Amino acid sequence: MSYIAIVDYGAGNLMSVHNSLDHLGYANKVAATADDIERASGVILPGVGAFPDAMDALHASGLTDAVCRAAREKPFLGICLGMQMLFESSDEVRPCTGLGLLPGHITRIPTALKLPQIGWNALDILRPNAMTAGLDRGAYVYFVHSFMAQPAVEDDLAAVTDYGARVPAMVARGELFGCQFHPEKSGEVGLTMLKNFAKLTEVEE
Repeated sequence: MSYIAIVDYGAGNLMSVHNSLDHLGYANKVAATADDIERASGVILPGVGAFPDAMDALHASGLTDAVCRAAREKPFLGICLGMQMLFESSDEVRPCTGLGLLPGHITRIPTALKLPQIGWNALDILRPNAMTAGLDRGAYVYFVHSFMAQPAVEDDLAAVTDYGARVPAMVARGELFGCQFHPEKSGEVGLTMLKNFAKLTEVEE
């Protein structure tokens, strides 16, 4: 049976993603082994906490190579810190190397507003893609973060939001996606995006 793997490396909010996919009726599995990831039709990398702690946890889990292979070979979605980990490096807490799947760097949001950004904010969709299908420009989604991506390639930037600065909200390159917001906590808009992602895989509703 085909399924969507949710990578379990000890630093992600797994159950909210799992419950959302269950609600939508798509087969999914919390994946704690490389085999679970390799057998999946699509992969989601969640993430909470600080960038270097999450990278250390991923490396310690032994899943880094499987995650990188999956991101190059099948539909792949990084959520929140999971999106940031797709990039080359971060200066959160201390300089740290990321997965290097997309060129760019993670830095603190340059805003006079209170950090972290917590709550709902509007998406300005710059480059529509498979995951944004059916969404209106200005749709609201839920954010919790103090750091943001700085993509080195402008074409990788799919959507932004305004938080006293232009904050990258979504990246996309082929079937590799990253959402700085939490689609699993973003109501019908987020469920639409997760359904769009699931449709890219072989998983049947």
